[in-house]
Amino acid sequence: MTEKPHLFCFGLGYTALALARALVGRGWRITGTCRDAAHAEEVRKLGLEIVIFDRDHPIADLDLRLAGATHLLSSVPPDERGDPVLDVHAAAIAGAASHLQWIGYLSTTGVYGDRQGGWVDESSALTPTGDRGRRRLAAETAWLALPQAAHLFRLAGIYGPGRSALDTVRSGKAKRVVKPGQVFSRIHVEDIVQVLLASIAHPNPGAAYNVCDDDAADPAEVITYACRLLNVAPPPEVLFAEAALSPMARSFYDDNKRVRNDRIKRELGVVLQYPDYRTGLTTLLAAQS
Repeated sequence: MTEKPHLFCFGLGYTALALARALVGRGWRITGTCRDAAHAEEVRKLGLEIVIFDRDHPIADLDLRLAGATHLLSSVPPDERGDPVLDVHAAAIAGAASHLQWIGYLSTTGVYGDRQGGWVDESSALTPTGDRGRRRLAAETAWLALPQAAHLFRLAGIYGPGRSALDTVRSGKAKRVVKPGQVFSRIHVEDIVQVLLASIAHPNPGAAYNVCDDDAADPAEVITYACRLLNVAPPPEVLFAEAALSPMARSFYDDNKRVRNDRIKRELGVVLQYPDYRTGLTTLLAAQS
């Protein structure tokens, strides 16, 4: 009898949990990490095996756990000191790399930096703008340096159930920030999952994939559309220079680019379910109704 495939996932956050649910439905075994006991208890209810992990809490028996894994994914972002997963467990992961069928790392399109609205693809120079982008690039480099190089997935802004412009509008926290010419790329979480599944089915170690939809758009335009769907008045426009944004939110406006996604379509055969934010938000609202 063939042993069922087994994914070990560092960081069972929003996107990784969506993948885990899809794989469980296909008969996979999933082991993943959480940072705190409360979140771990919630995730266990999904039938997943959970291990507590962060930089200060290494996994004592990781060698043994990885010996039974067939696939490995990390969705843990770097912190100010580097990539917590590789800083703590690089040796164990490198030792398991020879028998793993697939290694994936969830990165960000932020590694391309600012292009003043211009286009980037996977062959573009990596020139991140701020510290977060530079840390991501360093993490990518480290994951590529494993004995079996990881697959890199450069994700655009993630949205989906419970995490979209619809939720922002309903919460009363929506802002229509105006910065002429500014665009952001987005990706529905279900489309991320189908990209990851396609890569698992067709491994190409060391490959990088931009994971975004077909429609880089003005963020104010997205809020306006969400308000229209919800039949509420949009919030007033506010100029970027005058907007009350957190330092983190303001930093996202440092980068302005359009991201090409041809590679996921050409090499992985992906057909986006949600090729633009209008399709995604309309479908989310219909599902909620």
